[in-house]
Amino acid sequence: MKRTSGKMDPDLVEEIEYMKDLLAKSGFFSVDEIIEILEDQFIEEDIDFTDCEVSLNDYSSENFSKLENAFHKLASEGIVAIHNCGYDIEEGVADAFELYVHLNNNKFTAEGFCFYTFEDIEDAIFDGNLKITFGDFENDEDKALEIGKTVAGYLKNENLNIDWNESVNNQIEINPFIWDKGYNEEKEYEIEGAYDVFVKNRC
Repeated sequence: MKRTSGKMDPDLVEEIEYMKDLLAKSGFFSVDEIIEILEDQFIEEDIDFTDCEVSLNDYSSENFSKLENAFHKLASEGIVAIHNCGYDIEEGVADAFELYVHLNNNKFTAEGFCFYTFEDIEDAIFDGNLKITFGDFENDEDKALEIGKTVAGYLKNENLNIDWNESVNNQIEINPFIWDKGYNEEKEYEIEGAYDVFVKNRC
């Protein structure tokens, strides 16, 4: 990893190393995908990532499997559950509604959604808790609250500790949650994976 012209600022090197480590620890990206993301994010810095070394994590996915099980089962309740959905909540909600339209266009009806974002993954990795955003597609607070209660119930069924005051104004927090997702090239996540899981469980 080197700059094509001039030396790299130490702060820039630190920022790149942090992002590379975070992407690897997330467990959602291959080595090639991580390099591609770094190239895109630091495109204006004129950096050659050809020789950049990336080591994927070797996590067990023990905790993540519980989360994944709950998200799979939520499809049976008409709730589309999305892993790594956008960078922040605003992007996550936009992606959830995009998926809702896609499902409707293919004759599937979702009652509500839940997701966590890449920012939430970052918090889980470094702070040991994971926040889950939830809602409905009709801006109906009563319905959204029922969605939240259903999501919380399925998470509890996987023996995950939930911190939530049953308010639509607050996210559901899994606390503690030690992030331990290992990379698996055989599985699809994000909105594409959520679509496949939802359709499979609704057919």
